Amino acid sequence: MKSLKRATAALLLTTLLLAACQPALQTPIPTALPSEQAPQASLPEEPSTEDPTGWWNEVVFYEIFVRSFKDSDGDGIGDFQGIISQLDYLNDGDPETSDDLGIGGIWLMPIMPSPSYHGYDVTNYQTVNPDYGTLADFKRLLEECHARGVRVVIDLVVNHTSSEHPWFLSAQDSASGFRNWYVWEEQNPRRPGPWGQNAWYEAGGYYYYAPFWSGMPDLNYYEPMVTRAMYNATEFWLNLGVDGFRVDAARYLFEDGISQQDTKSSIAWFQDWREFYTAIDPEAYTVGEVWTDTQVIAKYNEPTRGMQQYFMFDLAADILGGIYSPDPSRIMKSYLETLEYFPDQQFATFLTNHDQQRVASYYRERLREQKLAAFIYLTGPGTPYIYYGEEIGMVGGKPDELIRKPMQWSSETNAGFSDFDPWQELSEGWQENNVEIQTQSPDSLLNWYKALVNTRNQLPALQKGSYLPFTSSCSRLYSVARVYEDQVVLILANLGVQTLENCTISIEESPIEGTWTVENVWGDLPFEQIVFSENGTLAEFLVAPLLEGGQTMILTLKK
Repeated sequence: MKSLKRATAALLLTTLLLAACQPALQTPIPTALPSEQAPQASLPEEPSTEDPTGWWNEVVFYEIFVRSFKDSDGDGIGDFQGIISQLDYLNDGDPETSDDLGIGGIWLMPIMPSPSYHGYDVTNYQTVNPDYGTLADFKRLLEECHARGVRVVIDLVVNHTSSEHPWFLSAQDSASGFRNWYVWEEQNPRRPGPWGQNAWYEAGGYYYYAPFWSGMPDLNYYEPMVTRAMYNATEFWLNLGVDGFRVDAARYLFEDGISQQDTKSSIAWFQDWREFYTAIDPEAYTVGEVWTDTQVIAKYNEPTRGMQQYFMFDLAADILGGIYSPDPSRIMKSYLETLEYFPDQQFATFLTNHDQQRVASYYRERLREQKLAAFIYLTGPGTPYIYYGEEIGMVGGKPDELIRKPMQWSSETNAGFSDFDPWQELSEGWQENNVEIQTQSPDSLLNWYKALVNTRNQLPALQKGSYLPFTSSCSRLYSVARVYEDQVVLILANLGVQTLENCTISIEESPIEGTWTVENVWGDLPFEQIVFSENGTLAEFLVAPLLEGGQTMILTLKK
């Protein structure tokens, strides 16, 4: 099977082309920070030797845009207290119940002060955005989450700051000690950014590098004090009680000659950072946005592991596409390629996020496709992330503001999000499509998600079991076994619309030898026994005479 995975992955490799950039200047190091305490953190003397697996392999995460989740004080903006008021929706703290969503981790999009609605241009790395509440409010949110067994990860924007950050305001003076915290040129170099865009902007008669936009000047990581400042921010939040970080724009820290992304220096920085934060908290978790091909992402673990996990963008696209035009082989090959580069399953999975068209809009609000996509990634390897509102079929597409609209809680005024006009208008269809209504409908998308997440929470094989795809006589049948220790789970799904007849499944070899009785966890029980040969071979085993379009099953095998 290992050779099969390698052969499959090899066929899927592509080449990533790198673009141009410029070297950083060298100027004196400042002695103090203008708005935050001077960084005191330093690297540990001994590298960490922690096991690559951890609590993050056993949970499903939920991504929250705080501004749009729930408003508690009537100003039309979501806040920390609003999240607290809805925690029972995510996880009521009782593992015996299944009427909550079963979430074990929360990723909060940027919570630090920022002049923008989205928060990805930070003005202070050691406090919270006053729109969302106080630091005390945030600490209470942490306490409430931890009391339910829910971990909290926050966005950490290390690549750039806001142009309104005191560091940058000071750096505009060419004599400032902060000058070298950013990248400057005397003349406009007119060299494009990593994806061909304008990346240079004028300030004080000089030009600074800002590939995302003028309000987000890139930090210069050739300046050691920049790293010190980020280490200090890391220590601040970990000591406050957060469980880790999602790292934005991780590809772009260091520019090296003509290379502006995925440089060796950037990769090495995250490996050093890992040693630092695991010395503070051995259970701290980080997940990186390295938005590129899977084989390039894998370089961030070479020669040693960087962040614990990275989001798999190729895999997400293949799951979505393999459902849209039903093709189980595309999905299974993509999982195998991902596992070729990340055999310990240390990667994060998702369907779409805050930068992409929502799942419901991608599938033109077709419920069958939304349910199938959720079924595939919530039963697959990796740590799954649900984008808020995905579970109720919220719609939205570019520009980004339309993907980040207020959560739809009920059919009441403003969808139950706020007593005041929301900061952003509601998505279409919120009156009929919300948590309150879907909770009452047994066949709703929300109840589908609840059942899937809670099923995953009960089966370790779905959380971290090996991934063994079958071949099938039916081209639209997704058939996979997940094996963890003595637990074997069989996953079956007809990805097509039409009924499939007399589908068989086969596998050349596997660790599943012998005779097994079958129990259904999800869906129908199509057969009661299955027999594998001594080397785990299964040849043309009849699954069922008929499999309806969109039909799904989760079966456990017991000897």
